[in-house]
This record gives sequence, structure tokens and C-alpha cells, in this order.
Amino acid sequence: MRIYTRKGDRGRTALRGGIRVPKTDVRVEACGACDELNAALGLARTCADDPELAALLHGAQSAIFAIGADIAATGRGPVASSLSDSAVGELERAIDAWEAPLPPLTNFILPGGTLLAAHLHVARAVCRRAERAVVAVTRHHDLSAQTLMYLNRLSDLLFVLARWANHRSGVADPVWHAGAQSGD
Repeated sequence: MRIYTRKGDRGRTALRGGIRVPKTDVRVEACGACDELNAALGLARTCADDPELAALLHGAQSAIFAIGADIAATGRGPVASSLSDSAVGELERAIDAWEAPLPPLTNFILPGGTLLAAHLHVARAVCRRAERAVVAVTRHHDLSAQTLMYLNRLSDLLFVLARWANHRSGVADPVWHAGAQSGD
């Protein structure tokens, strides 16, 4: 099978079921945002030397792939979520478990610290963008509410994981200081 088909050369692409739409369609935007999120998760996973963390990120990648497939199937009536019924609860339990050893937040923090934490923060920001893109899809197409809940919890989990990565390495989360724009 060739990777190129030339069918998208005029600004249109096919969704699941062969429906052709402009590449500016909200579903294409959301699928692209999910693809970016999957790549960001994969990049973070390459830095994860903790097997449990690597497995967690791999599972999130699989879920994001399923969400993209669900989005691509919209337009022909309601789409049931490909996520398991317990997917959101699993993320909530993971948030609680990974956050347990962390000191309480007393300041706003900036993305950074260790390389792994920085990659997890990038994945979190990309997750928020994907969530916004999926919200746009839900304004025009039926999509399971579980999809938005999953993306919202995943971004929370990625924030906690970034903090955990710094904490585990003995690196303090970079604290945001109001008025420090000039590098003071």
C-alpha cells in the first residue's frame, strides 16, 4: 500500500466511511489535534524510564487513537465511545496515586524542570488544544460526553505526572513569579 494517494491534493480528505470533507472541517482539525497529542505522548514516553509510567502513557496513546477514530466516524448519527466505561475513572485513580507523594502546590508553576517533566507539560498543553478542538466537534456532531471527560482528566494527569517527574528527580518545579518577565 502506498502512503500517498493524491486524493487530498485539493484540500479535501476522507473520514471514516468514505465521507469526503474539506481539510478545514472541525472533525479534521480535532483528529489532527489528537494526532499531535499522540505524538507528544509518544515523545514523553521515550523519556519515561519508569515502566509503570511508560505503560500509562502507552495506554493513553491507544485511547487517543480510539478518540480520533470516533471523531472520524461522526456525521452519520450518534457515535458510541470506543473508550471503556471505566476509562475516566482509571485516569482519576491514576491522578490520585501519582499525586499522593507530591508536596501540595502553593504557587503557580512553569513548565520545565527535567526533560521528562517538560515533555509531559508539552503533552498537557497539546491535550488542552485537542480538548478545545473536540468541543468544537460536539457543537455540530454527536459525540460521547465521555470523550471530553477523558481529555479533561488526561490533561490533569499529565500535569501531575510532570510534577512527579521533577519530584522523583529531586528537581523543584519552576515557580512563576509575577512581574518576572525580564528574566529577573
